[in-house]
Amino acid sequence: MTAEPKIIDDVEEVVVPEVVLLPVEDVASPVADIKEPEKKSFPRRGGDRDRGGRGRPQRGPRKDRDERRSEFAQKLIGIRRVARVMAGGRRFNFSVAIVLGDKKGRVGVGLGKAADTALAIEKATRAAKRGMLTINLTKTRSIPRNVEAKYCASVVEIRPSPGRGLVAGSSVRAVLELAGISDVTAKLLSRSKNPLNNARAAMTALKAVSKK
Repeated sequence: MTAEPKIIDDVEEVVVPEVVLLPVEDVASPVADIKEPEKKSFPRRGGDRDRGGRGRPQRGPRKDRDERRSEFAQKLIGIRRVARVMAGGRRFNFSVAIVLGDKKGRVGVGLGKAADTALAIEKATRAAKRGMLTINLTKTRSIPRNVEAKYCASVVEIRPSPGRGLVAGSSVRAVLELAGISDVTAKLLSRSKNPLNNARAAMTALKAVSKK
């Protein structure tokens, strides 16, 4: 005879431990307890002297310097690289021609030469300021009469033309624009293509209608 299996009616209850969730602030972070090392500050070498150096005056802010320079508008009309043959080889210099004006009747033409383009432009700017003219403008920002001049091989004629605006070419237009002159017609009566000579011929012509 086979034994009948016993049926167990009693079921044991399993007790599950209760999980308690802690807020983030109550959890201690091991990283937060670590303190950063204090930074030591050492005195600057030279004491409380200014950074300008020994007795060297401090330069003003860049914005003020740019405002002083922006009084005149400038236009580059020619730049050349000139080579000179020396015993050790060739040396290069730069020649820069520039027109400077405030568009209110003042204009000048300058030439600068140096081994660096920036220095050549600075020299040309100073030369243009030294030879600046003040033009007698009419109410329509024109010139009172016809003028004509010759410089080297360049011959320029400038005559007023009411209502036409500025009609000019080559570097003569740059001179008239930066002088603030309008309603004029300029004509090159020569074959010269030299922008510096054309600009200086225009300056020579404008001398006849400039303030003494």
